[in-house]
Amino acid sequence: MKKNNSQLINTFLIVFGGALLIFQLSTEEKNVYILITGFVALMWGLYRATNHWTITKDDHKLENEEEPEEEKF
Repeated sequence: MKKNNSQLINTFLIVFGGALLIFQLSTEEKNVYILITGFVALMWGLYRATNHWTITKDDHKLENEEEPEEEKF
């Protein structure tokens, strides 16, 4: 369950940061603090997602080792 929550948080941060950036870039009055907050949220979400992917990249190999091999014809 922790992996799903972590992925959900990462996705939320990426979408939230992207939405803030798009919103601020589409308005005429630009608030620099909101732009920076959106950029930081986006980059932090991407950083967390990348770390999660590198930690769990070999999980499928472990699952295959645990399953017994079926006879191949």
